[in-house]
Amino acid sequence: MQSVAQAVERLDALAATEPVAILARAFADAGHELALVGGPVRDAFLGRAVTDLDFTTDARPDDILRIVGPIASNTWDVGRQFGTIAARVAGEQVEITTYRSDVYDGETRKPEVAFGDTIEDDLLRRDFTVNAMALRLPARELVDVHGGVEDLLAERLHTPQAARVSFRDDPLRMMRAARFTAQLGFTVSDEVREAMTDLVDSIDIVSAERVRDELVKLLNTDEPVDGVRLLVDTGLAERFLPELPAMRLEIDEHHHHKDVYEHSLTVLTQAIGYEAERHPGDAPDTVLRLAALLHDIGKPATRKLEPGGAVSFHHHDLVGSKLAKKRLRALRFDNDTIAAVSRLIELHLRFFGYTDGAWTDSAVRRYVRDAGDQLERLHELTRSDVTTRNRRKADRLAFAYDDLEDRIRELSEQEKLDSIRPDLSGDDIMRILDIPPGRAVGEAYRFLLEVRMDEGPLGPDVAEARLRDWWAARDATA
Repeated sequence: MQSVAQAVERLDALAATEPVAILARAFADAGHELALVGGPVRDAFLGRAVTDLDFTTDARPDDILRIVGPIASNTWDVGRQFGTIAARVAGEQVEITTYRSDVYDGETRKPEVAFGDTIEDDLLRRDFTVNAMALRLPARELVDVHGGVEDLLAERLHTPQAARVSFRDDPLRMMRAARFTAQLGFTVSDEVREAMTDLVDSIDIVSAERVRDELVKLLNTDEPVDGVRLLVDTGLAERFLPELPAMRLEIDEHHHHKDVYEHSLTVLTQAIGYEAERHPGDAPDTVLRLAALLHDIGKPATRKLEPGGAVSFHHHDLVGSKLAKKRLRALRFDNDTIAAVSRLIELHLRFFGYTDGAWTDSAVRRYVRDAGDQLERLHELTRSDVTTRNRRKADRLAFAYDDLEDRIRELSEQEKLDSIRPDLSGDDIMRILDIPPGRAVGEAYRFLLEVRMDEGPLGPDVAEARLRDWWAARDATA
């Protein structure tokens, strides 16, 4: 958190930048108000980089277009019915929105859009006080009618109007509270927490796509765990991701096992660490983070209390993969994400057999083949899944995985392991055996692939001989 004096200096510097100064002058010359609003003002106080330039004005959309047209290299009608016009000014993309005072019917998230006349009314309809501050331009006057600076200093999330009213107007704000908890490191006020707990059912009126997008934004923060906890503790997660709170399994006094929920949060944190270590500067890996959070969601359905105090979760990897696929579909994730996350969950236990005894080259090849294009993520997920406090065990698992990765690299260099194919193609099989396309070609192809996995490259001549022997034996037993 910057001091107020430092924040004022940053705001002054921001107001003096070319795109902001050009816009301020153009709107003033046209007789309209303009203010920098929301995130840029908040981030000036927090000492964070300003990445978005959002403005609010009393000008209506047609007037905005008329004013920015001569000074912009391009304009976009990104949400004209909601009063928002985007433009590129002096090389920067900006969004300018007419003052709003929307009315909601309480049954759907779609508001009856109403344009407002004052900045004070516009700020009242925003989600949190820390986002309800504005810098009036060109005067550079801070507008903070709801105590945003005070809440910034207290590192607290509170709503400009009563939390219940705010969340009824837009239930998705409850999920944004979780995201800002993670993104800013703030805590929610008691009133906000109570309203979230009491109004969890209202999230059901929000579209699955918007819920999904907000969940992704939360998971893609640097430290999402506190936000995830808020969703679970208030009961909100139960409405759109019930498999997550279900992992808080009751611990039986006679049967002990690791806390699955806490373990999953730790795995998520460690996966983000591996992600940053292996891909510094890259965008957050949503697929890896979803897989880390959900990798054990099959455990509640597969838990079995064994004699002697043991607890088993047989096949929780397969069950969890199916549950994740179903849930991600319900949240309208794209097919590629669903396939990748479910595959990672299905395979996340595969490595642990490696420590029981050295894998053959064939087993390593199958591991790589089954992982496909998710191999690197599977490396990161599997390493992240080690949360034991037993240092000797953790070191043994880390050493084993280092060894596996070394073997994969060696085999890959030898054989181009990432694109394993039989030594003969389908066309070759049909030519050699003089058979038409059909099931027999597929059987022959799979036979050669298994041989390739077990023995490595054979070469076309040896592969042909093996194929003919297999075909003769197949005919003999037919």
